[in-house]
Amino acid sequence: MAASSSSSKISLKLLIDKKAKKVLFAEANKEFVDFLFHIFSLPVGTIIRLLKKNSLVGSLGNLCDSIENLSNSYMQPNQNKDSILNPKIGNYGTHVPLLLPDDNVSMARKYYRCRSHFNNVADDPTTVCPQCNSHMNTELPYVAGGGAARLAAEGGGFVKGVVTYMVMDDLVLNPMSTISSITMLHRFNVKEVGGLEEKLVYLEMNEGLMLLRASLQCKNVLTSVFLA
Repeated sequence: MAASSSSSKISLKLLIDKKAKKVLFAEANKEFVDFLFHIFSLPVGTIIRLLKKNSLVGSLGNLCDSIENLSNSYMQPNQNKDSILNPKIGNYGTHVPLLLPDDNVSMARKYYRCRSHFNNVADDPTTVCPQCNSHMNTELPYVAGGGAARLAAEGGGFVKGVVTYMVMDDLVLNPMSTISSITMLHRFNVKEVGGLEEKLVYLEMNEGLMLLRASLQCKNVLTSVFLA
């Protein structure tokens, strides 16, 4: 499985029970597993924005409407509704832009100091220096250490790229092996290999949104996205 040069497409190999019209499991490499981990790390506000609140199951859409309609006069002076409705995504050392534009994938790691005093550091440029009460808004350059350099050399993301993973229809995942594949076939009571089909599919932004929605609504996620 490989992503395109623009990282806008991820390939995935499915093993399908043709008679049941069901995905038994998928053979996935780093890019797809990183994408699943990325979904898990998304703030709730970002998920609502991606899925559109009127398509959500439950009451989160109503809560979103309530926040939007609440007057700013009820907010604390140092808070704003946009930080709740459009939260920034922390930098987890990964870049998975399939669901979000590049400028929304992560916020840059930035630190600030007072222009006169250097012994305090803040991550918010509006922080007041405890020594002179000036704003700590002088940006400090961040220098990545050896660990970050090694991570970049290995492709970034969450998981290592030397492993193939088995991802079940309900998104249970484990490192893949010949024994685990045979075990899964026995679990699904597959007696004839001829009843199985391999299918190569691609995950782009539309499928990514479908997968995100399905992961919140059902247990047969891969089947609902790729065989519907």
